[in-house]
Amino acid sequence: MESKKKRDLASIATIPLGMTLANSMLIPVIPMMQKVLGINSLQASLIITSYAVIAIFFIPVTGYLSDRIGRKKVILPGLLLVAAAGGLAGWAATFCDHPYRLILWSRLLQGLGAAACFPVVLPLVGDLFRNEDDVSNGLGIVETANTFGKVLSPVLGSALALWAWYIPFWAIPAISLISFILVAAWVKVPKESKQAMPFKPFVDSIKSIYRQKGRWIWAIYAAGGISMFVLFGTLFFLSETLEQKGIDGIGKGGLLAIPLAGLCTASWLVGKWIGQKKQLMKWIGVAGFLVAAACLLGLGLLKKDSTIVIIGFLFAASIGLGAALPCIDALLTEGIDKEQRGTVMSFYSSIRFLGVAAGPPFTAWIISRSPSVFYLTLCASCFAASLVAWFLIKPEQRSR
Repeated sequence: MESKKKRDLASIATIPLGMTLANSMLIPVIPMMQKVLGINSLQASLIITSYAVIAIFFIPVTGYLSDRIGRKKVILPGLLLVAAAGGLAGWAATFCDHPYRLILWSRLLQGLGAAACFPVVLPLVGDLFRNEDDVSNGLGIVETANTFGKVLSPVLGSALALWAWYIPFWAIPAISLISFILVAAWVKVPKESKQAMPFKPFVDSIKSIYRQKGRWIWAIYAAGGISMFVLFGTLFFLSETLEQKGIDGIGKGGLLAIPLAGLCTASWLVGKWIGQKKQLMKWIGVAGFLVAAACLLGLGLLKKDSTIVIIGFLFAASIGLGAALPCIDALLTEGIDKEQRGTVMSFYSSIRFLGVAAGPPFTAWIISRSPSVFYLTLCASCFAASLVAWFLIKPEQRSR
């Protein structure tokens, strides 16, 4: 990797880390919020889901703007909005008698800010490097930062909640402002040697990409969305299960972090290793989804209530997902020209956020009926992702 770009990449990596903490840090605190706010499980899940829902609709807008006016000009205001909305949520939780609705509104604003942050990171990494090995490695580091945020968030969220249940809301502005300072000071985006394409030709070029290569692009979109749906569904389920077993606080956060540690490690190792091997990326993705499907099938058929068994199977499933994610990221990023990369990647990020949004409420709805059906549904989802990757993703097909 180009040595001068390592500081840029480290600064960029703080963005997915911060955006993940802004959402996942609240998961272990959800049962406590239910009790304090007097809300049910579905209402509590909306505190997580609302963040993702608004992002789904605005990510394509921020992706387009990043192609037109530049990545940093979109990311930096987004980070400030995330910080301001986090402060609003913290204020409402601290000083209002009935803060639930205001917390939801602040989470919507946070999601709007997040729409301008992590989704723009992926194309930004593609812009920074000329060598595709460096791009793959960089995307692996970004995905690792994202998953490390998920590893850290249960422990950090649980630790902060020991002080007061609303302290995690106050932590979000501090984290976002650190990212803002680092990105503003250190990230140097390469200057374009040519002017931005006029609007109509730009739209025509996007239509042309989807017309010619839409089959494998939409396959990657589907695989990414399923990954997030399964991941956030299992996290919410594990959090609820541990709470029912009387496990809370930092101990609960540590147990939630175990499957995420597998996800993080697998993402980092695969991102560092795959380089320019496009066919290998595809088959690692297929294998990763099959591993996750097999683990979830095992949980569904065994019907075990043991904490050790559940965490062990989810740890193995998370390794599969962690191996698949940097591969599908790299296949999409490296297959799209820089001029259209932000827009095409934005739809990918929207669908990933759709998975994030759907996972917790689906889990809250189905586990009260049948945990086995929950596991088998997620198993079927992972198996479908493996089939999509196997038959529809064609690494040799590129938009260039």
